[in-house]
Amino acid sequence: MNTEQLRAFVQVAREGRLTVAAKQLGVSQSGLTRQLQALEEELGVRLLVRTQGGTVLTEAGERFLPHARGALDALAVGAAQLGELTTTPEGSVALGTLRTVSASVLPELARDFKQRYPDVRLKLSEGPHDTLETRVAGGELDLCIVALPLRRVELVSQKLWEEDFVLAVPKGHALSRLGRPVALTEALAETWVVMPRMTGAAALEAASEASGIHPRIAVEIDSAEGMRRMVEQGLGVALLPALMAKEHAARGFDVVALSKGGPRRQVALVHRGEEYLTAAARALKRFIIDTLRRAEARPSSTHR
Repeated sequence: MNTEQLRAFVQVAREGRLTVAAKQLGVSQSGLTRQLQALEEELGVRLLVRTQGGTVLTEAGERFLPHARGALDALAVGAAQLGELTTTPEGSVALGTLRTVSASVLPELARDFKQRYPDVRLKLSEGPHDTLETRVAGGELDLCIVALPLRRVELVSQKLWEEDFVLAVPKGHALSRLGRPVALTEALAETWVVMPRMTGAAALEAASEASGIHPRIAVEIDSAEGMRRMVEQGLGVALLPALMAKEHAARGFDVVALSKGGPRRQVALVHRGEEYLTAAARALKRFIIDTLRRAEARPSSTHR
């Protein structure tokens, strides 16, 4: 049983003539007859009888008609509601971000988005790169913000910004007193605070392998904010995205720029494809892109 068969039955019941119903449905009379016969075979009863005056309903047809109409009406209502999901920003939208992004970007962005779209409920979460990609690919998240490159080739990305990594050091550290950018190799002998699986950790490992100098790791931590606080407490130095270090003057650490060729990252907005995005998800996607582009255009932008 399918919707075409139900529509054929309801239309014939309304018009009382196969020729008229077929013309209105845009099908041939023989095609309409086959649809009706298939419906009757599936139900195991005769629904219609052809007479000289037209087509009339059997008793079974009379009983089935309101249910067929109800089914078609329910499908129409469901389709309309799905259409609203693709045109009206409402309902919920799930966004995941890297831990090195959430604290710096999300608070103001969420506030401004809710002011513009009060009927959309934001569901925000943070996590490591691989987890966020997996959750987007599986449909658990609508969007995520991660660093390129992507592991999953089926996902779609939109670059948001590119930024340098900087060296976060305790207040008054010797490297900050140099008054110049330093090469990453100059800092390898320091004691380090690292966040495994982060771009900065990979850059530190690559520099160590290239130079043969193995850094002393004081603390491994899975929290970006925690890593910054460990530096403030003098436990070591750390590589941070420039975004995380923009308020260092008000915090208990100094920032040392890395010389040309230091690690960088490209941050992107990722999703499964436009066809998977509801109106709320599309609104959030466009809002994020527009907001961050405006911030990037300002002379004081920290995304570069």
